[in-house]
Amino acid sequence: MKCRVATIDDCPMLAEWNHQLIQDEGHRNPMTVAELEQRMSAWLSSGEYPTGTMYRAIIFSDKNEAVAYVLFRETDDEIYLRQFFVARHRRREGIGRCAIQHLFENLWPKTKRWTVSVLVNNLPALAFWRAMGYEDYVLGLEIMPDHHPTRRPGD
Repeated sequence: MKCRVATIDDCPMLAEWNHQLIQDEGHRNPMTVAELEQRMSAWLSSGEYPTGTMYRAIIFSDKNEAVAYVLFRETDDEIYLRQFFVARHRRREGIGRCAIQHLFENLWPKTKRWTVSVLVNNLPALAFWRAMGYEDYVLGLEIMPDHHPTRRPGD
């Protein structure tokens, strides 16, 4: 498997894959492929969206076919993996494990904390990241607008 840094020219493919990722993980993000392409382009070109931190995308290929990508940002003390996707027709072949292992061994400094966020209902992703060595650290909780309690707890 080979890898390369993604460019602006890759944004249409990355946006389509990001759209599939959103569907696969059950995320509530309502963005269209066009909106995702615009966001990806901003992330890769200027680093100004949304926080001024530069994102990098790496595309992984097997037999001259693009099969996966990872999007991450690096700060002084952390590598935050924002998106990881393996093409649907190439899953269960070890591509994901190989790609992440490549990042661990060749691209990401071992002196930094590596983080990834996973939706709690995305059990396959949780199993994958745990198998790659990530450990549970935080669980975010929420109350959606249409589920606000009418009484305060304890009343």
